[in-house]
Amino acid sequence: MAHESFEDIRALAIQLRDAIQSAQQPVIVTHARVDADAVGSLVATAALCRALGVKPTAARCGDFLLPANLDFLNPDGELTNDCIDPIVDADMVIFVDCADANRAGQVSAILAQRETEYRTINIDHHVTNTRFADLNIVIPQAAATCEILVEIFEELGIPFDPDTATALLAGIYGDTLGLKTPSTRPHTMRACADLVEAHAHLDLIVDRLFRKKPFSTIHLWGDAQSRTEWRGRLVWTLVTNEMLERAGAESSQTEGLVNFLAGAEGAFAAALIQEADDGWRVSLRSTTEAVDVSKLASHFGGGGHPRAAGLRLEPGMDAVERFLAYIESELDKLPEDAGTRPAYASSLVG
Repeated sequence: MAHESFEDIRALAIQLRDAIQSAQQPVIVTHARVDADAVGSLVATAALCRALGVKPTAARCGDFLLPANLDFLNPDGELTNDCIDPIVDADMVIFVDCADANRAGQVSAILAQRETEYRTINIDHHVTNTRFADLNIVIPQAAATCEILVEIFEELGIPFDPDTATALLAGIYGDTLGLKTPSTRPHTMRACADLVEAHAHLDLIVDRLFRKKPFSTIHLWGDAQSRTEWRGRLVWTLVTNEMLERAGAESSQTEGLVNFLAGAEGAFAAALIQEADDGWRVSLRSTTEAVDVSKLASHFGGGGHPRAAGLRLEPGMDAVERFLAYIESELDKLPEDAGTRPAYASSLVG
């Protein structure tokens, strides 16, 4: 059953509470290439379990990497890289910020091999969520998964300690670029106000997510920006492993670059194409409500939100060229004034 509104949140929070309290060994997982919302959701869901009297394992699956700018959300080292052993023994797996189970890397394969019973819970805000779990708490109107968790804490009467409040606020700030995206609503701002009142470390969040970057990131971004090109109404660039090595940067340090590209005047969309072990990883951003990049991404098996989405391409520049040609042709179908249209309408791409 799909739940699309915060109007359902009280009943869902009670179901979640009862499910967690019935578990003996819950494991919490999220997607690869974690962002602030993924890590914040992990930390907050673990705190929720503890508040309900259950000791969880919070596991970073997927690529196992915690970006340096997000390590402040894991001060006690609670998040573990080992998701295989805990999932083999778990009687409950809680997915946070995952549009589908495959986003959590090895988890689906491990669960498919299990013979003992287990329950799954899915807490997410992506419009493309497949509602794959036994209990689905999917609210696409939320700006971040952490915003959903704020409401769950409050519905259950569980107070925020400063660390949990910081994790939740970081998740919301990360997915809204500091309350700047169209997904930011009055409800989002009220949630943030509650977290600040609970002593979330706002200055630390802003520093680590937006203001301060390692010199290697600056070097990498400069290289990537020098390669930026137009493809019709798409502004795009490409980051290779060689560029990462030259800058002394990690893959995660491209975070935020595509949002910078999306500021190019005249662009209807922006793309960052990054080399990966299995091909290319693409981040897409829409600069206008006339372009739904989640629909563009779905053409390549990806997904996300109307204004921010992602996908993967097979190796080789031929795959990149096919992607660019498709996006160029789709954006070219829009009228010249589509970039100034105030709302979604029949002009949605896809």
